Amino acid sequence: MNKKTTLLFGIHMHQPVDNFQWVIEHGVEVCYGPFFDVLSRYPQFRFAVHCSGWLMEQIAKNHTKLYAQILSLAQKGSIEFFSAGYYEPILSVIPSQDRVTQINMLNDSIESAFKQRPKGLWLTERVWESSLIPDLEKSGIDYTVMDDYHFQCAGFDQEILDGYYMSEEGGKNIGLFPISKKLRYAIPFLNVETAIEAIKSYNREDDSAAIIFDDAEKFGMWPGTHEWVYEKGWLEKFIQAVLADESIETLHYGEYISRHKTRGIAYLPNVSYYEMGEWSLRADDALKLEAFKHEMGSKRYDEEGVKFLKGGIWKNFFVKYEESNRLHKRMLELSGVRKKVKNPHFDTALYKFQTNDALWHGVFGGLYLPNLRDNAYRYLIEGENIRYGNKSLIATDQNELDGYDKVKIVTPKSIFRFDSAHGGQLVEFDDRTGCFNWQNTLTRRKEAYHHKIFEEPSAVEQTPQHDGIDTIHNSAIEVDDALRDALIYDWYLKNSFIDHISDDTFGVENFRHCNFREYGDFVNQPFEMTYNQKKVTFSREGGLYFPHKVSARLEKTFTPKPNGLDFEIGFSSESEGNFSYVLEHNFHFANYDTLLINGVPLDRQQESIPTNKLEIIDTDLKKKIIIELNQPFSLYFYRHETLSQSEQGFDLTVQNISFAMVVPFCKEFALSGALEVLDV
Repeated sequence: MNKKTTLLFGIHMHQPVDNFQWVIEHGVEVCYGPFFDVLSRYPQFRFAVHCSGWLMEQIAKNHTKLYAQILSLAQKGSIEFFSAGYYEPILSVIPSQDRVTQINMLNDSIESAFKQRPKGLWLTERVWESSLIPDLEKSGIDYTVMDDYHFQCAGFDQEILDGYYMSEEGGKNIGLFPISKKLRYAIPFLNVETAIEAIKSYNREDDSAAIIFDDAEKFGMWPGTHEWVYEKGWLEKFIQAVLADESIETLHYGEYISRHKTRGIAYLPNVSYYEMGEWSLRADDALKLEAFKHEMGSKRYDEEGVKFLKGGIWKNFFVKYEESNRLHKRMLELSGVRKKVKNPHFDTALYKFQTNDALWHGVFGGLYLPNLRDNAYRYLIEGENIRYGNKSLIATDQNELDGYDKVKIVTPKSIFRFDSAHGGQLVEFDDRTGCFNWQNTLTRRKEAYHHKIFEEPSAVEQTPQHDGIDTIHNSAIEVDDALRDALIYDWYLKNSFIDHISDDTFGVENFRHCNFREYGDFVNQPFEMTYNQKKVTFSREGGLYFPHKVSARLEKTFTPKPNGLDFEIGFSSESEGNFSYVLEHNFHFANYDTLLINGVPLDRQQESIPTNKLEIIDTDLKKKIIIELNQPFSLYFYRHETLSQSEQGFDLTVQNISFAMVVPFCKEFALSGALEVLDV
């Protein structure tokens, strides 16, 4: 007689906080709504649900039918709710006090709405660190879920991962459930019969569990899944097959723990799922990892290599992307002053700011999506507005842990933040009234998936044919020449007040391709910084390389004023050559189609315009940015675009406009100017 298999089935529902409303509507239409339509017909099917707090707010407010179905299933005992941070942060990268608060916020919300207090926790992006355990216990959490990959990285064999394990940190305990990779790739992508057999393969012991807890978006929002799961009836057939099979029993995770003993003790490393470890590596390292895996062979890797061959950790994203690290460290700064501010609106802004989506990039857009970064900066600026009120001040910090000072110039209308580590560049340019950061740019970097653009179509990895559909990890990608032409990498960070020393060959094309001649070492090298409450000065004793190094010095001073900044830039060298000083700015906008630059609509890129003033009208914010120099300059600009991967394939995204203000000089120069922000 066959042993009975317990199916522990769970879904995770999340959308980035304040995501586009049409995305939520689309999600409800093609995924969340149809899913609960089907499950409502089978209340005897027991499953777990994690829904991030903000998304459940949207469902309760705008999708009453869906909310009623979830409530009804909860009342009938079908659903076990799992907690997490209310606004879906990566728990291991926010402060301890904020973890506990955010988890309890979601616990309280679930208890109020659905009359059950969660004992289980969905581990956001399955990012695990054992230091979480004491805070999970404080929050009333008894168990969590993570991939079987986590356990294999600690040396566990896959065949014994059919129950829960116990772990501890400092004497505080937690139960750990391993999510089956086999089931993640089978449900809902393989035919129902194959998926059922995959579940029933977990029958080693009388208490064996087939454990699956995965993104709800796989059931309708991923490419091709709505037709497969609903129009072709996969989900309904699957539920019917599970309920009809006497060798499968559906249980809640809490019920399973109450009925069965632990499989033993497990201490797991700092890890997320395999793909996340790959994405967090630098591009070349990620390609080497894939090459090693290919050399080992998929069968040998699955059986043995998974224990030893792994990628990076989630926090590597802060090393890989300065833009991500900057957001994270600004979040830590805000969290550090929360108790001093003592304002509930500040707390809400902080917790929304901790949402994970804008901090990383993999198959999904994440950091590469400007709107997600815009949202993050909006919450940051909302918090800063409460923190500072109408104060004006200049303050410094070393929050980014690189040993170099950052300086913040706060005025009633703006916040300017400079980084002495990277050329004394302007790295944050906040409009406080519109809660928008014009400096929310993104540098063009090599990504591991870019190699697919240059492969022949036949060389792109294809999934073996089966009776089912592809996952987004294995689907074929279409490319064209336009994508190949857009693949450009920057050798420096694309911020503002960047100092280039070039020559008369500088033009819009080599500016866009980032291959113009650079003679100085002032672009991405550290500057010395001095400041008081009246001004900030950056200076560097550097050089010109023409072809050998010749000593040179560059100094720039910024003085705040009510509507912006005055600045002075001075350069001197011992070189006798003729050069061009290029002052580069990179500004980000929410809407590029209505932008006006020196009175005309934005073109894709612009050849030289002789002028002494750059004037940008942001029609969305109804603001005018003016940068004026005390002498004429040639102006070049182009749309700065990144090429990234998403669920649909490749995306070409405008991240900012890159401006170059070019002034010819010999040996030395002195410039003065002003940056102003005015109402339109």
